[in-house]
Amino acid sequence: MGALGRVVGRLIGLLLLLAIAAAVITAVRIVIAANDDERRASETIVVLGAAQYNGEPQEYLTARLDHSALLFTDGVAPRVLTTGGNRPGDNFTEAEAGSEYLQALGVPADAIVPVGEGNDTLESMIAVAEVMHERGWTSAVVVTDPWHTLRATEMLGDQGIDAVGSPTRTGPANDGLWSATKYTARETAAYLYYLYQRLTS
Repeated sequence: MGALGRVVGRLIGLLLLLAIAAAVITAVRIVIAANDDERRASETIVVLGAAQYNGEPQEYLTARLDHSALLFTDGVAPRVLTTGGNRPGDNFTEAEAGSEYLQALGVPADAIVPVGEGNDTLESMIAVAEVMHERGWTSAVVVTDPWHTLRATEMLGDQGIDAVGSPTRTGPANDGLWSATKYTARETAAYLYYLYQRLTS
């Protein structure tokens, strides 16, 4: 192998080490955020949408909504923003299903703001930020699954909202070590891809 080949090999090795380091650091940050609860007095509680079936929230979403209702009852914020759009053929948005569920838990309808736009986290956070900016709200406690907390709060923060996380402690995303490992790996890839999008946009 010539001198050029050795240089190229070293550069490739360095890039691989940097990629591994970035993945490890990101995974650690995800785990820290997942195990922290930064709830504080805010203007809004923002609950991330998830699957619903004909207006009935499924397990991931009910866990988030239950936690959001507890935060509301505890006086963390005077209102809850439910999020999430719908898929072709759906009669309800995730935001609408979330609103109905929260009302059944005793959260007043006038304290709920459905934001039924967006079919992924970034689209939903952009839509939430637009609503909040229009109404002069600047702070939020974000409720989602533990492993999703870092990415969701940073996305909302990048839209100019002072966002902290209060992750759920129930539901399928809190189902032991295998679940934690799987979701941490998935979120590591998703977060790094978001960083790439942010740097190249």
